[in-house]
Amino acid sequence: MEIAFLVFDGITPLDAIGPFDVLGRLPGAKVKFVGPQKGPARTMGGMCALYADYALDEVTAPDILVVPGGPGAGGISGPGLSVDPVVTGWVRDVHRKTQWTTSVCTGALILGGAGLLKGLRATTHWRAEKDLATFGAKPVHDRVVVEKQSRVITAAGVSSGIDMALRLADMVAGPDIAKAIQLQIEYDPEPPYDTGSILKAPPRLVEVARTLNRP
Repeated sequence: MEIAFLVFDGITPLDAIGPFDVLGRLPGAKVKFVGPQKGPARTMGGMCALYADYALDEVTAPDILVVPGGPGAGGISGPGLSVDPVVTGWVRDVHRKTQWTTSVCTGALILGGAGLLKGLRATTHWRAEKDLATFGAKPVHDRVVVEKQSRVITAAGVSSGIDMALRLADMVAGPDIAKAIQLQIEYDPEPPYDTGSILKAPPRLVEVARTLNRP
């Protein structure tokens, strides 16, 4: 099973690494990190990089596509790759052959730019919901949204990519494999605060979150 991760400058690393640590454990998985160019894809602050071993034209028919988010994808930081015709064209072409096309956080905007979310329920980071709607999607606050008929799965912000990947592991390899992977990575979260959702956080904290610098 070939699993392609799109990586790009301005990526949020956990958007990719969380799902990678789940899906890369599937039996027979072959993971490829793909980018608009080969080489390091750095976070907005440049302090962390993921390496693209493959260019877009070298990966044309993966079984699963994972599109992470981050400032480089678009949304509150600007249009980004969501309006890049080369990247969105590649995503659109690849989607015709995938079993599942997925996104994490603002990666949904890239799927939207590729025309894959029109009329579909979809989720993204709470700060990018209005941007998502401009692509014809129907934004919801769910942590993971599975649109089986369209073969598209979207996950909300950053950490929700792990939940998405475990759901996907269940669908492609069965619940026992998914549960075993969850045990391997010891994913048993006990967050210290109950403010991890825009539906739970008080307005004061929402404003604090909006003003925090993002490297």
